[in-house]
Amino acid sequence: MSEAVKEVAKSDRPQFRNIHVTQLAHYRLPLAGLVSILHRISGLFMFLLLPFILFLLDRSLTSESTFEYFRILTSGWFVKLVILALSWSYLQHFCAGVRHLVMDLHIGLDKDSARQSSVVVLAVSLVLTALVGLKLIGAY
Repeated sequence: MSEAVKEVAKSDRPQFRNIHVTQLAHYRLPLAGLVSILHRISGLFMFLLLPFILFLLDRSLTSESTFEYFRILTSGWFVKLVILALSWSYLQHFCAGVRHLVMDLHIGLDKDSARQSSVVVLAVSLVLTALVGLKLIGAY
């Protein structure tokens, strides 16, 4: 093989390199990767807060006075923001989980449909979270 052919063959091949920690800020993650990471983060968020949520549910069901106390407590804007974050976490995790179940059936595995399904997951979870937010502020 001549040197010119070797040089052309060498330059056409893709190069995969490890990135350094300092390069993470400039790394552009694909949208499907972002949805996958959000799926993991939302699952962890729900898992860690589950004992606290179950404790609050148990306390609110003990009597009418504790229920009234928690009803007044949840009327604050900060608590509503936390409830909205938990709602987003659940809705995003659910939508991404459905996407992963469909992909387990070998549907939508190519690059374009994986990108489209990740856009759908983000859009649906954000729209549903906005509806929950409107309900929280009393818009309907």
